[in-house]
Amino acid sequence: MIRARQNYKRYARSGAGNIVMLLFLIIAGGVTLLPLIYSVITSFKPLEELLVFPPQFYVLRPTMQNYLELPNIISNLAVPLSKYIFNSLFVSIVTTFLHVLVASMAAFVLSKGRFKGLGAIFMVVQALLLFNSYTLAIPQYLIFSKLDMIDTYWVYILPYLPNALGVFLIKQYMDGSVPDALIDAAYIDGASEFKIYARIIMPITRPAWMTLILFAFRDLWSLQPQGTIFDEKLKTLPTVMSTIIAGGIARTGSAMAATVILMIIPIAVYLISQSSVMETMSTSGIK
Repeated sequence: MIRARQNYKRYARSGAGNIVMLLFLIIAGGVTLLPLIYSVITSFKPLEELLVFPPQFYVLRPTMQNYLELPNIISNLAVPLSKYIFNSLFVSIVTTFLHVLVASMAAFVLSKGRFKGLGAIFMVVQALLLFNSYTLAIPQYLIFSKLDMIDTYWVYILPYLPNALGVFLIKQYMDGSVPDALIDAAYIDGASEFKIYARIIMPITRPAWMTLILFAFRDLWSLQPQGTIFDEKLKTLPTVMSTIIAGGIARTGSAMAATVILMIIPIAVYLISQSSVMETMSTSGIK
């Protein structure tokens, strides 16, 4: 007992150390939030303050004019804004659902399956983490072109189904949270693989797939396919916002207003799933 107390005193921080650590975390958090805060402040700046050089971080005369100008800018588009919003919501929700479904099923097999070659398959999954969307753009275009899928919703959906990060994330969480004895007991009781997956695996791994929902929805909400969508009726909301952003310095305020609007939904999704994100990262070993 005495030795345990000595070890505790040896490794425990003092009161001053806790204060220093708290101040460091506050400063680090503030620096992380600076781009978000600057975007919100800039969205309320009038044109004369946007033209000031060097740029000012604060706003002297805040205005809603940048937000009020967005409908006028978007009204000149050939396709209604509602169509872009529908495309973004449809692509984000449907693709996220299918991505989580495919990733969780694959992770279940890799974590609890019992056949030769599982280790080699998982090594391939880990190797796929090295590739990003830019390196796969040309092969994906050639495949979609051969399958006659250019200018269809499939170019949004299909590339995100075999995502290696989702499989790796859920598999690592499943290894540490779902004991093999629980799966064996379910098999003894006569449960099928699908029943085990739906009633045991998914409820236990909820923090992992909630985290995956956050990551997938964030990426899909800001998705702008390059070279695979030419029909204006199939383009997403970020495409319209990028058009506004490309309007030059005179539209900087409207561009920041559009950026703030685009950030609202991902931030809301994060606030809902942040506890699951923290639990998943600590369990899966991802820093």
